[in-house]
Amino acid sequence: MIGSTSKSVMKLLAGLCLSLLLFVPELAQAQATKTGPSGYPLPRFVSLKSDRVNVRLGPSREHDIAWTFVKSGLPVEIIQEFDNWRRIRDWEGKEGWVFHSLLSGRRTALVTPWEKSNRTPLRQRSKSDAIIVAELDPFVLATVTECSGGWCKVQGEGFEGWLDQTRLFGVYPDELFE
Repeated sequence: MIGSTSKSVMKLLAGLCLSLLLFVPELAQAQATKTGPSGYPLPRFVSLKSDRVNVRLGPSREHDIAWTFVKSGLPVEIIQEFDNWRRIRDWEGKEGWVFHSLLSGRRTALVTPWEKSNRTPLRQRSKSDAIIVAELDPFVLATVTECSGGWCKVQGEGFEGWLDQTRLFGVYPDELFE
C-alpha cells in the first residue's frame, strides 16, 4: 500500500514538473512583456495634468497623502499600475500613487534637475556642432516633441531647439519617438 502511494505521488510530481516545463516559455514571455493592465507599456513617462496632484502612500483615497505636486506639466515615470491608480517616480526617485485621471500622455522633460548650476546648450539642429540658440538652466520645463539619435526636440516659454537626450529627465536614454 505504501509503495503504491509513493508511486502515485511520484507520478503526480512528474506530471506537475512536465506541466511546469510546458508552461515556462509562456511564463517567461509574460514576464518579458512590459505592458500594464491599462494596455500601455511599463515603465513609461507621462506628465502631471493638474496644478495640484496629491501623491498617496497607496493606491486608494484612503491612503495618506505623502506629498502634493503644485505645478502641472512636470514629468513623472509610471512604474506600476493597480486599477485606476498609477505608481509614479519623480526626478528625485521619490515614489507614490496617483489617480490616473491626474496624468497626461503629453511628453515633457526637466533639463538637468540633478545639477545646481550647469547650463545646457539648446541647439538649432540635432548635432553637437550645431549653432547654440540658447542655454537652459537646470529645472527648465520643456515639452518634448521628438527624440532620435540621442537628441530631443524641445520647446518651452521663449525657446525651441534640440537638446542632448542625456540632459533630460522625462525621456529614456536612446528612446525614439515622433
